[in-house]
Amino acid sequence: MAWRGFSHLAFGLTLLGAAGADAATEIGDAERGAAIWQECAGCHAIGPDAEHGIGPKLNGIFGRRAAGHDDFNYSKSLARAGRDGLVWTFETLDAYITNPRTFASGTRMSYPGLKDTGQRADLLAFLRDFSDKPRDIPEAEPTARRTVPELPPEVLAMKGDPEFGEYLASECQTCHRADGVDVGIPSITLWPEEDFVLAMHAYKQKLRPHPVMQMMAGRLTEEEIAALAAYFAAAE
Repeated sequence: MAWRGFSHLAFGLTLLGAAGADAATEIGDAERGAAIWQECAGCHAIGPDAEHGIGPKLNGIFGRRAAGHDDFNYSKSLARAGRDGLVWTFETLDAYITNPRTFASGTRMSYPGLKDTGQRADLLAFLRDFSDKPRDIPEAEPTARRTVPELPPEVLAMKGDPEFGEYLASECQTCHRADGVDVGIPSITLWPEEDFVLAMHAYKQKLRPHPVMQMMAGRLTEEEIAALAAYFAAAE
C-alpha cells in the first residue's frame, strides 16, 4: 500500500496502530451498535434504500477505498487519501471514528469521535452487517473474525505457487478486476495471503453465506487456494 502523500494523516496512522490493535480484540454487538448509529444517522444513511445526504451512504463500506463513491463530493483530504490507497477496514474505520479530524485533517465530518473502544466495536459490528451481503464479494475482513474456519496449521503455512495461481486466476477475474479497482465487487488484488486463505476456506466450509463463492471455493483444493493467495498477494 502506498502511503506517500499522507503526511497530513501521520498522526492518524500512528493512532491506527494503537486504536486498531485494541479494537481487533473486541467483538462488537450489532444491536447495541444500532443504538449508537442514531448519532450518525443525521448525516449518513445505510440500508437498501440509502441515499447520500450530508455524508455519503455507508452500505458496503468495508473493503472499499476511501472516497469511493463517484457521485458524492468528498473533502479534499479524504479524496486524496483514497487516491493514495487508504481502504476502509476494521482497523482504519476504528481509527477514523475515534477522532475523524485527527485521522484526516480537513475532513468535513463534524463528529468529535467515539472514544470508548467497546462502543466503537459495537458500531463497527452494525456497519459490518451492511457489508456482509452477497453483492460484497468477498465480505469485509471483520466477517472472518466472526466466522473463522478451523484449519490445521499446515494449511495456513502452505506456500502457494504464484505462477500456478496466475493460471487459475482468470476465473476469479471474470468478476474481480485485475487492476484492483472496486466497481461494486471489491478488489482481491494485494490481499494478504492468510486473509485470502481464511476467506476461501470460510466459503468452502459454508461459514460465509454467498452461494456462488461457496460453489467456487468448494471446487478448489488447498493447494489451489494457496496458489491463488500467493498470486493475488503480489499482483500489480
